[in-house]
Order: sequence, then structure tokens, then C-alpha cells
Amino acid sequence: MKHNGHVLTLLAMLLLLGAIPSAHGQAPPPQSGAAEPQPGGVADDPIRRLNLTPEQREQIRSIREQTKAERAALNQQFREANRALDTLLDTETPNEAEVEQRVREVAAAQSAALRARILTEIRIRRVLTLEQRTLLRTLQRQARELRRERLEDNSEVRQQRQADRANGLQNPRPIPRRRF
Repeated sequence: MKHNGHVLTLLAMLLLLGAIPSAHGQAPPPQSGAAEPQPGGVADDPIRRLNLTPEQREQIRSIREQTKAERAALNQQFREANRALDTLLDTETPNEAEVEQRVREVAAAQSAALRARILTEIRIRRVLTLEQRTLLRTLQRQARELRRERLEDNSEVRQQRQADRANGLQNPRPIPRRRF
């Protein structure tokens, strides 16, 4: 299924915050301002750049644990609804009324999963300071731009490979990706 950019941004944020290591037994992140990223360095880690306190880490972990089962169940319902629709569409002559019902089920399951992700994000954002929320928005914007660039690069690669095939090249040469 095709996701819009907003859903991907929310998912990226949740994945970003889901990568938080346990606060127990670990030194707290540096409390300096947001450092400029250095390739391969600690400043590359978006979690460290947020400078979460151990209490914030624990609160976020708790929120994720509280919603984990519900999110898993909703995602499973969404996958099952999609599978049921795909199965119906694979039949020789799908009944349009049944297809419409399956589409409604997929939409309802997707909506419920999206609602749960958004509510979880809201709860997590309440834990962050204003400065951390601002930095998080900046990191999300950068992630969106990077995804957009990668999609554009992939599109250019596909177009080049199609042109190579059209010109009779059997094994089109790999096109190098831009490195940032």
C-alpha cells in the first residue's frame, strides 16, 4: 500500500524513539547543545542529539511498552485485511460489493493503526522539552528530504536502466549512488 509522507514521518519518529537503549546501566547522553553531525561519530545518532534525560528515556520506554500490544494487534488486523482483499482480487471474477467491503475493512484497519501511532507520538512528545521537540522536527524534516532524494535517485536509476535495455544493453551498468 502507498503511504503518504506524513505517515512515514510519524513512523520514522516512532522508530527513532524506539531505538532508545535502556537507561539502566548506561551513562546519560551528553547534555551539551545539539552537536553538528560528524560521519560515523556519536553526533550522527539522532537519539543522542535529542539529549534525553534518563527519566525521559524511561517515560518513553514506558509509553511504548503500554501501547506495544495494541499497536501489534492493529498492525496484524491491517495485514489480515490487506491479505483478504488481495485474495479476493485474485479470484477469477471478484464480486464488486465484496471488494468494496474489503476496501472498507482495509481503510478502517489502517485508520485505527494510524490513530494509535499518532496518539503514541503525542504522548511521547509531551515528555520532550520545547527544544527537543524543535530538534525532533528538524531531524524529521531532514529524514523526509533524504527519503525524497533517495526516491528521486531510484527513479533516475530505473529510468537509466530502462533506457539501457531499450538500447539493447543486456546487463546495464550499475549507476553509482550519491553519497552524502
